[in-house]
Amino acid sequence: FLFRLFPLREHGMNWHARPLTRQEIEAFKKSSDVMQRFERAYQLMLRFYGITLTNQKTGELKRAENWAERFQNLNRFSHNNLRITRILKCLGEMGYEDYQVQLVKFFLTETLVKETLPNVKRSALDYFLFTVRSKRKRRELVYYAWQHFKPQSSFVWAPRDKLLKYR
Repeated sequence: FLFRLFPLREHGMNWHARPLTRQEIEAFKKSSDVMQRFERAYQLMLRFYGITLTNQKTGELKRAENWAERFQNLNRFSHNNLRITRILKCLGEMGYEDYQVQLVKFFLTETLVKETLPNVKRSALDYFLFTVRSKRKRRELVYYAWQHFKPQSSFVWAPRDKLLKYR
């Protein structure tokens, strides 16, 4: 199901799903119908995870009304982390890099700042962060994660000397 909604140029867990080609991705991006369906699929998955898209232009997110119940599901079942990684990679493929950044920052905030998703923290740091295509935005997110990680001395996702110099 998810591989059809969020196709990638790489094999996922379902080896029957054929990876996309660059030409197919470009054709999808040129079709307003395909892109509208993609956005609806993204919003559907966000609702499933207890998240609401508040700004379609920027990709800004907030907790949905049912967030507490849905976050319990996210904390209990780690297979959701693979799905989220797939969604993040697909967002990048389809040209929604701002959406990628917003979703990663949402998970970093929930795991490191609000501490509502402790069982998602490792995936957010090990995988979600590194799906972000923009090197500058990825650095900003790594810095944000470092600022909120406890204890900072145990942060292993970037060299400490670079984090101390980052502005």
